[in-house]
Amino acid sequence: MFPSSSLVETRERAAVLALMTRRVLPWNRLAGAIEEEGSAMALLARQEEPAGRLFEVEGKEVTLDQMEDYVNALEDEGVFVTTVLDQSYPVNLRMVHDRPPALFYRGEMDPRDQRSVAVVGTRKASHRGLAQTSSVVQALIERDYTIVSGLAEGIDTAAHRAALHWNQRTVGVVGTGLRHAFPKKNQELQDLLAERYAVVSQFWPGQEPRRWTFPQRNAVMSGFARATVVVEASKTSGARMQARLAREHGRPVFLLDSLLEHEWAQKTQTYPGVYVVENGRQIGEHLERLYDSQLELVP
Repeated sequence: MFPSSSLVETRERAAVLALMTRRVLPWNRLAGAIEEEGSAMALLARQEEPAGRLFEVEGKEVTLDQMEDYVNALEDEGVFVTTVLDQSYPVNLRMVHDRPPALFYRGEMDPRDQRSVAVVGTRKASHRGLAQTSSVVQALIERDYTIVSGLAEGIDTAAHRAALHWNQRTVGVVGTGLRHAFPKKNQELQDLLAERYAVVSQFWPGQEPRRWTFPQRNAVMSGFARATVVVEASKTSGARMQARLAREHGRPVFLLDSLLEHEWAQKTQTYPGVYVVENGRQIGEHLERLYDSQLELVP
């Protein structure tokens, strides 16, 4: 008797996580190798490793069977795994070169997230920046976009709260494992997003915040969304990095015109695919033109 499909999927997810622990390939190359093989189990079996190989997960050595138990235990905890082999893996993220092989998430993945926009900015937001964020989010919601942000202090928090105010789907892409929140005072907001919509992480659930985790988070957020909007950001802000990553992903970047007081924004506006806008309405109009023209090219 063949195992049920759900058991097969769990085994494959466990095998993806097992491959991730080996660190033989960078995650982006591993994601491609798994997709090309069509099975993480097959890729794992082809590697010349001693029988009964152990995999280290959050400080513990486990067998593949125990890795499968770990996936099931996470589900009992309310943390789910989606991999590049799953239909639930975000469509936009699947298209970028630095996609992770797996994501951990709370809540529910939704195919409508293909129509999403990341709204990001500084943790030290001004009153003007907060007001601009609310206005941008409202304009995007009117065009039925999912609002994506990083659950950080400042602009990110304002973006999520504005979407919640308008009862529109908003997804948090975090720079920690899902057992943590950063900043800690956003734990309640993170729990609310997980309850109503989704919170996503590329990191093992126990991963604490580190300086290196947030740039990696920005790459996933950029890949997850159809476009990135930078509301307010200094030259040291992670939002500036996300603007660069979005350009590398071939995704449009929108800078509010008030950002042009910064030298980095003046330079960034000269690159293809970067648009300076005054308000959220212009962002929505640009996106409709950009994506409608792409659809017209499909035979």
